Amino acid sequence: MNHGPFVFAAYAIVLIGTAAVVVNSFVTMRRAERKADQLSKRR
Repeated sequence: MNHGPFVFAAYAIVLIGTAAVVVNSFVTMRRAERKADQLSKRR
């Protein structure tokens, strides 16, 4: 039995998951920076 497809699928799942976490973190960081800028402009 060839294990290649299973290994490829596992790597694909990990890479897609990692990309999703990076994109989510970037979006959350940008949103937090925007809120921090608004708070500093309010003073």
